Amino acid sequence: MGVAGTGKTTVGPLLAELLGVPYAEGDDFHPAANIAKMTAGTPLTDEDRWPWLDAIGEWARTRDGLGGVVSSSALKRGYRDRLRSAAPGLVFVHLTGDRALIEERMSHRQGHFMPTALLDSQFATLQPLQPDEAGVAVDVTGTPADIARRAAEALRPATDPAATGPAPAGTEG
Repeated sequence: MGVAGTGKTTVGPLLAELLGVPYAEGDDFHPAANIAKMTAGTPLTDEDRWPWLDAIGEWARTRDGLGGVVSSSALKRGYRDRLRSAAPGLVFVHLTGDRALIEERMSHRQGHFMPTALLDSQFATLQPLQPDEAGVAVDVTGTPADIARRAAEALRPATDPAATGPAPAGTEG
């Protein structure tokens, strides 16, 4: 989880590989209307997000006991609660970073529908993980491989079946 440009799409597959689980790209769950709105620079409303979050939650539910990594901004507690209602075992990885670094990285992306102009609305919407939410915060400085390694290490207690029981339904990256 995290604002646009934190590396969810880049770090997610690397994290999944380190954990030995499949990866699902959260953007692939967006209806076409959502992509069109974001491409036009229009922030999504909660009403726009509900079907998207439900689809991600369903994917995570199918991974219950198997593990998986799926990317999603999941910026608000309510969005994460909705995902957890479908897949209660979700463990979130909140990719965090300095706004200037994230904007710099976004400015070099090619072929992505999310314009840098929406970054301020993403930061304004962001509600970081709360202490009662299963998850970890991971700083996005360094290479994608560095970030993925830090995330895997931070998740180790949550993803070690010997330590915590069954594998989480999905890991939100």
